Amino acid sequence: MEQHSPPLEIAAPAEPQRLLPRDAPPRRHHGWIWILLLVLLAAGGYYYWSHRTPAASPATGKGGGQRGQGAGAGSPVDAAKARKGNIGVYVTGLGAVTPIYTVTVKTRVDGQLMQVLYKEGDMVKQGDKLAEIDPRPYQAQLTQYEGQLTRDQALLDNARIDQARYGTLLKQNAVPEQQLATQVALVKQDEGIVKNDEGLIEGVKVNLVYCNITAPITGRIGLRLVDPGNIVQTSDSTGLLVITQLQPISVIFTIAEDQLPAVQAKNLAGQKLSVDAFDRDMKKKLATGSLTTIDNLIDQTTGTIKLRATFDNQHNELFPNQFVIARLLVQEKTKVVLVPSAGVQRNSTSTYMYVVKPDSTVTLRQVMVGASDDNNTEITSGVQDGDVVVLTGVDKLQEGSKVTVHLEGAANTGKQAAGGQAP
Repeated sequence: MEQHSPPLEIAAPAEPQRLLPRDAPPRRHHGWIWILLLVLLAAGGYYYWSHRTPAASPATGKGGGQRGQGAGAGSPVDAAKARKGNIGVYVTGLGAVTPIYTVTVKTRVDGQLMQVLYKEGDMVKQGDKLAEIDPRPYQAQLTQYEGQLTRDQALLDNARIDQARYGTLLKQNAVPEQQLATQVALVKQDEGIVKNDEGLIEGVKVNLVYCNITAPITGRIGLRLVDPGNIVQTSDSTGLLVITQLQPISVIFTIAEDQLPAVQAKNLAGQKLSVDAFDRDMKKKLATGSLTTIDNLIDQTTGTIKLRATFDNQHNELFPNQFVIARLLVQEKTKVVLVPSAGVQRNSTSTYMYVVKPDSTVTLRQVMVGASDDNNTEITSGVQDGDVVVLTGVDKLQEGSKVTVHLEGAANTGKQAAGGQAP
């Protein structure tokens, strides 16, 4: 048999090997380390540039000094000095503007409303003519009564003549005494008829006056209730118009019964107590008046009593039925320590203030407060006249905190505002 030898495989030429130095270290991949270092350097540079203190301008030449001062500056706060002054003790109550006089004008005679001589909202004075009722029926009635009076007066005159004649004849025994007595009675009867006629005439004249409707008080007219041409009667309940007095005007307000003794003592002593009327937000003072009346009963359901204060209201600051807050001045305290109310702080256990010391640090003082008004509060203990008290920025302070003070009413800050001397 023929034997076939396997084909010879030709091997590919071997790749030449790269010759390396014998002492060269093996290659290692450390590129990520350099990337991390670059990121850290970039972050550090950003932090440095964003937090560094700006250099001073060359014009000032005080860059380094300002950096040193900024590093040690305290928290900025607004402050004010405690001072001695006067403050009022007030009693406050809710109230409503109430006119002293309000009149519903009605007709006093029956008839047709001929004309209206006013405009809605007009200010009128007492005695001004407002409307007119048709007077012709009453003028005719007056003529009738005057004629009746003339007739009855003639009968009376004739009866008096007969009475005089009978008196003469009685002296001559020409007539009986009874005839004279009858004539005397007839004269008295005619006198009564004449007097009745005179009364009827006066009544008609009064009705003629009532045909001209005039203003009973000085005040402002409201909306017209009846138009011209309508028949009006004395039995009408609505009336023709309403007049409200505006000058002066009053405010009726309530106070707690516990506050009454102090108010009543001042009132009985003859002192004129001042009352201020504020809007419902207690931000705007509308008018100033005086207390005139204290009610005679305490409302047991609310434990309050009503008071009336009167206001000139020359510029119509107050309007009828307007809701107001009345503030009654009961006492005026003099030469007491006052601080702005914004500086008084309170928590659940105490009332306190932060006081700035001469070294521009603050200390916490427990205080007792007295009366207060819109802006100031009386301090009875804890703060003395001249102490600098913090008004704003209190939430960032604690005992011994360093502060930079802006003193209320002054342009200087820092040490000078805290009580030191300016450099």
